[in-house]
Amino acid sequence: MTTHPSPTVIARYADREADLDEVTVWSVEVHLEDCAGCRALVAGSTRDDTRAMLARIAAGLDRDIVAGPVPARRRRWSAARNRWLVWHLVPWLTMTVAVLGCAVLLQALQPGLPSLVSLLAPVAPLPGVAIAWSRRHDPAWELIAGTPAAGLAMLLRRTAAVLAVVVPALALASSRTGISLALTLLPCLAFTAATIALGALIGVRLAAVGLGVAWSLAVVVPAVVTADLPAVLLPGSSGGWALLTLVLAGFAATRADNFRRLSSHN
Repeated sequence: MTTHPSPTVIARYADREADLDEVTVWSVEVHLEDCAGCRALVAGSTRDDTRAMLARIAAGLDRDIVAGPVPARRRRWSAARNRWLVWHLVPWLTMTVAVLGCAVLLQALQPGLPSLVSLLAPVAPLPGVAIAWSRRHDPAWELIAGTPAAGLAMLLRRTAAVLAVVVPALALASSRTGISLALTLLPCLAFTAATIALGALIGVRLAAVGLGVAWSLAVVVPAVVTADLPAVLLPGSSGGWALLTLVLAGFAATRADNFRRLSSHN
């Protein structure tokens, strides 16, 4: 059962010249936060000169608000947009689509080459993913990183925005070159998950660069030199890519807290 301050205490609290000890003032203020009846008593106990002063202040504020400029409309869509997309992603995504288009064109001009679309599919989303959660390329990174929506959830949203561009481009390139869609999309998703999983440990940008360089040196260059696709891109390897994607995604989920450390490069 709530104990209300006595009318005498309420009157002394409302009187500016009354002497109340700090403990009583604190207990009354805490009680007033949840008790509308006592707040009404305080308002009724306020001296006439105090009420007149408050009325003058309220009237002055109303005049200033009316005479002042019209408040700018809050663009709620801009906050939601920043959670999904960074404008610095646009040139990188454009470059990715252009490179895939060049690969399709080169494949048509040089049929003897190994499937360039298959070779580029794993690393196609990496530039966009690297930029998606990077303090170097997002002017509002520190502001956004401190919000409750930041961390792995925001990285996944921005990665989804990258894949929304890269996946259709890969699907179109695969249809133009006659390559199995599974052998382009599954490696693409696997390397995306690998970037996020490794990024939880060393940073997303460094993980994307490292995986891109490793794939280029270990797979792309030898395939172009020998004109043969590696075994990991041949039919029958789709199951391995799918399993690898699930494992890496699960590992990334267990390291979600790593993406909320502002002191790290994650």
